Amino acid sequence: MNAATRDILRKVETWPEEDQNELAALAREIEARRTGVYVLSDEEKAAIAEARREPFVSDEEMAQFWKRHGVR
Repeated sequence: MNAATRDILRKVETWPEEDQNELAALAREIEARRTGVYVLSDEEKAAIAEARREPFVSDEEMAQFWKRHGVR
């Protein structure tokens, strides 16, 4: 690790949690770009879990929606 990175990481400990979370998100994006693997944050995992609990509409309801809006 280079000196600049070590220095900023020491300073990060004094930052507000919101800023630390922002830095962590940026670091995850860099890591994903380097490795091709994106690791979800706890907040992202929770959002996905919540979305999966929501009911989906049936194919028939979707067909009616598209018809109503002139798509089909």
